[in-house]
Amino acid sequence: MQSLLPYLDWRQPVLDWLTENVPPKRLIHILGVEKTAIALAERYGADPQRAAQAGLFHDLAKYFGATRLLQEAQRLGIAIDPIQLQSPHLLHAEVSAMLAKELFDECDPSVLGAIANHTLGNADLDLLSQILYVADWIEPSRHGEDVEKVRRAEAHSLLEAVLAGADQTILELVTARRAIHPRTLLTRNWALATLATKEST
Repeated sequence: MQSLLPYLDWRQPVLDWLTENVPPKRLIHILGVEKTAIALAERYGADPQRAAQAGLFHDLAKYFGATRLLQEAQRLGIAIDPIQLQSPHLLHAEVSAMLAKELFDECDPSVLGAIANHTLGNADLDLLSQILYVADWIEPSRHGEDVEKVRRAEAHSLLEAVLAGADQTILELVTARRAIHPRTLLTRNWALATLATKEST
């Protein structure tokens, strides 16, 4: 197993920033995602240090208000689509990725990509992105039947858990009569097609 010592050397400044900028309950979630991402990385053969970094950084912008998220997205050159304009909280993943680079010099493209994709997902998610997407769902402080469905799916495979997470998101949005972002549909359809391909070989 790869050592996490280089990561632990600079972890404290990130924790200090999070303590000042997110509520205690959200910090518990973030630390849970970090721990779960490490465990999933070890299970599925990814780099645990990159998984830990992605987990710790993934919600840097979660508690920015709508106006600030829109301002930060514009400042950082992030394209804002109509659904994100209607629901600016959807921008927090991409803003968090850019802040990880800007505030903490995180330059690993796989880490930044995983952070940017952890909310909406995307087609053709790499392994680290799948790990963070699922860890955000199943970390220990989260509860509910939707969460349990994703946990049960992960017992079969990581990709099954990605599909379950996308399915649960879509069901929630349909029930609430809210718009579904195209990237969520891309995630679901990609995971479904990839699973079908694996099952046929």
